[in-house]
Amino acid sequence: MPTLSPRATTLALASALCCGATLADPVKIGVVETLSGAQAASGQTYRAAVRYVIDRMNAEGGWNGEPVQLLEYDNQGGPAGAADKLKAAIADGVHIVVQGASSAVGGQISEDVRKHNLRNPGKELVYINVGAEALELTGERCHFHHFRFSGNAQVRAKVLVQAMKQTNVLGTRVFAINQNYSWGQDMEKAIVDNAGPGGYQVVDKTLHDVNKIQDFAPYVAKIGAAKADTVMTGNWSNDLLLLMKATKAAGLKARFGTIYLDQPGNLANAGDLALGHYIAHTFNAEAGAAAGDQFVRDYTAKTGHAPAATEPQTVFGLAMVAQALKQTPPEKGALNVNAFARALEAAKVMTPVGEMSMRAQDHQALLPMVVSTVTKDARYKVDETDMGFKPVRVFSAAEAATPAQASCKMQRPS
Repeated sequence: MPTLSPRATTLALASALCCGATLADPVKIGVVETLSGAQAASGQTYRAAVRYVIDRMNAEGGWNGEPVQLLEYDNQGGPAGAADKLKAAIADGVHIVVQGASSAVGGQISEDVRKHNLRNPGKELVYINVGAEALELTGERCHFHHFRFSGNAQVRAKVLVQAMKQTNVLGTRVFAINQNYSWGQDMEKAIVDNAGPGGYQVVDKTLHDVNKIQDFAPYVAKIGAAKADTVMTGNWSNDLLLLMKATKAAGLKARFGTIYLDQPGNLANAGDLALGHYIAHTFNAEAGAAAGDQFVRDYTAKTGHAPAATEPQTVFGLAMVAQALKQTPPEKGALNVNAFARALEAAKVMTPVGEMSMRAQDHQALLPMVVSTVTKDARYKVDETDMGFKPVRVFSAAEAATPAQASCKMQRPS
């Protein structure tokens, strides 16, 4: 299968959307994200990627000849705010809601979407999850109107451990530190589950409050006392930034295996201490060769910055949304959301690092993963430093995948 050109990589829009002769009610896509406050940086990256995609959709004709409408809602960083903003989105007629920052928020949105759709047949909406990676969302809490386009803890830990072991940097003593909610608990379990295949001992593990710890020095002291070779963490946003700062201050020498080290600001905060640390992520332009370079150039030209952290997976996920919209003609002048969801179950796109598809069994995207290390030899530099992420190994979607959870009992509308 050929690799996407920049035009196709960004959305596969030339083939995904086209103009129709009959005008229909516009498709409305609502972003419900943390757009203000201490955690706004994460939410704003998702918003930037969604804006980029919607602009491309509309440049190619929108849906059925009408521009796709983008509405934005600030959930203020918590489930309660997300619940309120989802109600506003529903009142505004949103068909597709997009969110990614925080599994706690994602869990709230997913459940509220499920309940709304049960109570309002014919007025359904779909939740496009581009970053909330808690296992339960494609496990016991899976449902027909939720689709995840990012990884999960088991996938991330699997590829991270395999790549670090194969490059002889994992060591035999691992310390697990994670946030104390569904995602962090999943990461801790995944780190423990991979100890056998990875050939390491989990010498200690700890869970901490989410985005409330201001001083990670006591945790860093525990890591040092455990004589860990490697620290594995799923921490994100301030909890990773402050952890990296504390390790720098303490001169900790343990290597880190991370999930969100590529969030803007992390390498700048860590400085040279970041060298040699590892990350499992969904995109690395250097791993994508010419197609990766082209995507970065186009994204940078349109947004003013290179795609970072969760932005690529958001773009690729919404490329699948665009493809599914192409397969869903209007019914009575409007989008049939259930028909769109069925089309989305069969969607596939080729990203610069491999094919991405949707697993209909649990609505977990099967996507390629890249494990990279921080080095000064990386072609793309990050955070205005002389460091970047150099690919160590690219895993195909099949290599990265873990089995669907038996707890997912998908119920489809008749």
